[in-house]
Amino acid sequence: MNAIKEIYKEIDLNVDSVKLKGNLRLADNSKGIIIFSHGSGSSRLSIRNNYVAGLLLNMGFSSLLFDLLTTTEDLIYENRFNIKLLSGRLAKVTKWVRSNEETKHLSICYFGASTGAASALTAASMSDKFIKAIVSRGGRPDLAFDVLDKVKTPTLLLVGAKDEAVIELNKIAKAKISGICELKIIEGASHLFEEKGKLEIVAKLSGDWFNKYI
Repeated sequence: MNAIKEIYKEIDLNVDSVKLKGNLRLADNSKGIIIFSHGSGSSRLSIRNNYVAGLLLNMGFSSLLFDLLTTTEDLIYENRFNIKLLSGRLAKVTKWVRSNEETKHLSICYFGASTGAASALTAASMSDKFIKAIVSRGGRPDLAFDVLDKVKTPTLLLVGAKDEAVIELNKIAKAKISGICELKIIEGASHLFEEKGKLEIVAKLSGDWFNKYI
């Protein structure tokens, strides 16, 4: 299979009177764009999310990874769990994607990791008609519990079989989400999916989910 051609850009996103750094990867003849919402303490440079974005690129998906917080904001530990702040940032970056000349024609999906899943679900609950699908990897959807019944966007919850506490939280969330929702347990995977081959499974399941709803 021929490699997908891409355009890679480091961009600045002006949101809430601050400048957020982002990495935009545009696939040739893109099927859609996946906006990544990373977990607490992580950033646009997340090794795991960038790896998944690369695998999704080979499936024909563009991606945007961006910092939900500035370097200064991230020094305040509580900000990392401020779902209202983080989901607001994600919603505004989504608006940027919808108006940007290079991306405005693309269908939009979310990929949320850990606490990033809560901000993705919350942002989708506010503008679900623009978001085609959501994938949560090792997510904490319980942090968005108050809005889960408003989530109509098709959602795939991926959790490692070794991540028992998070499995239970995702089961509770699945029952609360009002739209299409599936929970898949990845055998042999821990919370970070660091085990060999597990992120490849995440990317394959995510790509299939995005393809289905885009």
